[in-house]
Amino acid sequence: MLTEFDIKTLTFNPFERIGRDWCLITAGNKDSFNTMTASWGSVGILWNKEVATCYIRPQRYTKQFVDREEYFTLSFFPDGWRKALAFCGKYSGRDHDKAAETGLKPFYDGLSVAFEQANLVLVCRKLFAQPMLEASFTDKDTLERNYPERDLHTIYVGEIVKAYRQ
Repeated sequence: MLTEFDIKTLTFNPFERIGRDWCLITAGNKDSFNTMTASWGSVGILWNKEVATCYIRPQRYTKQFVDREEYFTLSFFPDGWRKALAFCGKYSGRDHDKAAETGLKPFYDGLSVAFEQANLVLVCRKLFAQPMLEASFTDKDTLERNYPERDLHTIYVGEIVKAYRQ
C-alpha cells in the first residue's frame, strides 16, 4: 500500500533507480491516462524547489498527456517488474492497454495516476517544458549518436509536490 511521506527524507540513488532500474512516466486522470518507460532523468534542486526532470520524444503517446495535464508522476518499482516496464517502453498506449496487459494497477491520488505496485512514486507539477534544439548541442557527437532521426526530446521539469512509498 502506498503511503505519503516527506520528500526531504528520501534516500535515493538516481543513477540506479532511473538509469538501471527504469521508471514509468505517467500523466492523465482516472478515466484517461498513459504511461511510458524512462531510463533518462534527474532529481535535484532547481529554482529553490525539489524537482524531477524527464525527457519525452515527440512521437510518444504519453507526451500528449504530459503536455495536456498540470501533473505527471514518476513510478519506481521493486525487483520483478522489469518485464512490465519493458512492455510499457516497447508498445504504444494508442494500441495497447498497458495496465491491463502488464497487471499494473492504476492509483489515482487526485492529481495524477501512478501504480499501486510501485515502491516509490513522485508526483510532479509541471514547471517547465522546452523542446531540445539541435543548435544547443555543444557536443555534436552526442546529437548524432542519440538523434539520428532528429526526434529530439522535450525536457519537462516538475516540482515534486507529493511522494509515496510502500
